Amino acid sequence: MPSNDARILLQAAVPTAAVGAIAAVVSGVVAGGKGALGAVVATLVVILFMGIGLYVLQRTAKSLPHLFQAMGLLLYTAQILLLFIFVAAFKNTTLFNPKAFAITLVATTLAWIGAQARAHMNAKILYVEPDSAKGDKPEKTGHSS
Repeated sequence: MPSNDARILLQAAVPTAAVGAIAAVVSGVVAGGKGALGAVVATLVVILFMGIGLYVLQRTAKSLPHLFQAMGLLLYTAQILLLFIFVAAFKNTTLFNPKAFAITLVATTLAWIGAQARAHMNAKILYVEPDSAKGDKPEKTGHSS
């Protein structure tokens, strides 16, 4: 993974983990150990899903740039659907508190999206690849006096 991609992944994952840690503490206080476990599981699910999604999207951007926008929309739609499936699958679990799981899932997803947007806004990523091999000066096309 190139340095910009790794930097964006790190800048999105760290705030998400921080929100997840806060959610685990709050859930632990409110719902006990099962609440804290639900918050930790939700945080791990979000970081895993969103991290894999970011990796896939960056690979698509490099190999098939004409499909980047459509792939991004498809990927985020699939991620949201998968997160809903996780919530539905663990709705009646006794392993952890499902309410703490669901609330943390939403909070950490929003944290990831916000942090990733901020990382992209602050990144100095060229959108045009400079061709340094050419070195040609542009021709004059207008009238000069």
